[in-house]
Amino acid sequence: MTVPPTAQDSDAALIEGSLADPEAFAALFDRYSAMLYRYVSRRLGPEAAEDVVGETFLVAFSKRQRYDLAQQDARPWLFGIATKLVARHHRAEAARYRALRRSPVDGPVEGPAERVAAGVTASATRPALAAALSGLPRRDLDVLLLVAWGDLAYEEVARALGVPVGTVRSRLNRARRKVRAALGDTDPTREEA
Repeated sequence: MTVPPTAQDSDAALIEGSLADPEAFAALFDRYSAMLYRYVSRRLGPEAAEDVVGETFLVAFSKRQRYDLAQQDARPWLFGIATKLVARHHRAEAARYRALRRSPVDGPVEGPAERVAAGVTASATRPALAAALSGLPRRDLDVLLLVAWGDLAYEEVARALGVPVGTVRSRLNRARRKVRAALGDTDPTREEA
């Protein structure tokens, strides 16, 4: 008889438990699906996000026996899988940025936290930001968006992408410089006094 997973179980414990009881893996979906959906939705749009998130968990489930159980937090692993799947949809992502550059600014559609975050960013910078993002090399864009939209720490991004932390830092620095330059060397997230 297997013990059902609890909210306190580490991700590694859930994955290990799912080897004997596959239903235990559902707890990871419950923990991370909304977070992954927000990240993928921002990159590909809500239409593709559900499919990519579902595919992320299918891939993770099929590869769970190879998960490094020394890593207690599976979030970087899941974001790494999602980012690789997003790369398959890069043409759609590039088209989305081109459309955002041309489209009028809509009001926020998401919850209160998303509205606050959207309110901080000046709406006038949206076309320039979309143009800057679409001009970044894929590897720099992945790092920038994993930090900005995935809320991953540098070490987690490094694990997600399988690169050294120093590479994450240099790619992020390069991406930030290019985006800042595209926005006229301003940071729309900082209020001017």
